[in-house]
Amino acid sequence: MIAIDTNVLLRYLLQDDPIQSAKANQLFQGTEPILITDVVLVETLWTLKGKKYQLEKPQLIDLLHALFSELLIVFEDDQVVWCALKDYTNAKSIKVNGKTKQADFSDCLIVNKAKKIGQVKNIVTFDKAALQIDGMIEL
Repeated sequence: MIAIDTNVLLRYLLQDDPIQSAKANQLFQGTEPILITDVVLVETLWTLKGKKYQLEKPQLIDLLHALFSELLIVFEDDQVVWCALKDYTNAKSIKVNGKTKQADFSDCLIVNKAKKIGQVKNIVTFDKAALQIDGMIEL
């Protein structure tokens, strides 16, 4: 198994650099399992959601489903990522200071990782949108 950095995953997904994307494609079309850590996954989604690419939530959800369907991809913890995806998909929009906000995938991953670890009494936040995720409480 090999682990990849965020920029390798982005080149594979975006196909925006002929040389680097070709190298990433070879890796993903190979035979060795590819580890996508939680940090790489969150950085990738932040980048794709950001100013340059501006992917919307439905596109990010589709992307996560596509990554799950890739045979060589291994997540740090498949079950936690899957539960986070489910929570992210179901997260409702709320109004905060006149703006519509929603829990990010990273919020959902935080909650599900904490639940998996166990012995966690509370998962606290100041983020009003993250409070919509079952398990989060306001500090």
